[in-house]
Amino acid sequence: MRRLVALAAAVSALLTGCTSAHAPDASRPASGQPGATSAASTSTTPPVSTHPRAATPTPTRPKTTARKSPAPATTRPPPVPPPVQFPPGSGPLVALNPGHNGANGSHPAEINRLVPADHYGNVKACDTTGTSTNAGYSEHEFNWDVTLRVRALLQAHGVRVILTRPDDAGVGPCVDQRAAIGNEPGVAAVISIHADGAGAGGHGFHVCEDSRPPAGAAVAARSHRLTVAVHDALLGGSGLSTSTYLGSNGYFPRSDLAGLNLATVPSTFLELGNMRNAGDASLQTSPAGRQRVAAAVAAGILAYLAG
Repeated sequence: MRRLVALAAAVSALLTGCTSAHAPDASRPASGQPGATSAASTSTTPPVSTHPRAATPTPTRPKTTARKSPAPATTRPPPVPPPVQFPPGSGPLVALNPGHNGANGSHPAEINRLVPADHYGNVKACDTTGTSTNAGYSEHEFNWDVTLRVRALLQAHGVRVILTRPDDAGVGPCVDQRAAIGNEPGVAAVISIHADGAGAGGHGFHVCEDSRPPAGAAVAARSHRLTVAVHDALLGGSGLSTSTYLGSNGYFPRSDLAGLNLATVPSTFLELGNMRNAGDASLQTSPAGRQRVAAAVAAGILAYLAG
């Protein structure tokens, strides 16, 4: 329990630090050149790394029958992330992958185009439109907003950040292209940021790692450590419980996610609450709630990088 309190304090410290460096405004699209590293800024949205956009969608998660799972974890003692501060702009390189995109829904032919889904010859749709709250707040907008907040927090600690898309007004890129961006030389970790859209009775976050990692035991072990670090930070300070409807204690391994299947670097995939649940949606639609979630994600990434 002491470690849980300490991790919550670490998330709180990141939240406090944000008051002097406001999170980027999600209403202002960022622009940049493919492969470029973004730089921190408090007044303009810095350039981001991205590759040419292409059509996109595939279901966020496979059809699954809702099933009861263990009560949300509350006793797992997460590790306390040691404080880590890298020299400005010279820390590890992290790729953030905000799921979906704002114009996906108006380009069905592009996003339904089949692309490689793994190293075994399987294919899937380029991307999907994502889900939304019952009131119409879209997942792609949530993903983008949280990603910008995480980026600002990481950059404040000297971490370099690239994004898989430059704004929230485009199409794609396809899931295989997103994976290729994450696999660029020098990337230390890839974090895919999503929210779920399940039955209204289920709530909470879950984290996914590949159930059949293709990149070898060493990368699989680092991916697991990254997944655990972010899971524990979310549990300690995001305001979300672990999922009550999928997986076990907030963990849900999957074999259908192209980003994980095609990764050659440590990667994890986050579902930051259920947008169809009133309680989760209340947090997701609140700027303060999104900042709290972003602070937890950033704390988990920093804990992983410090390890």
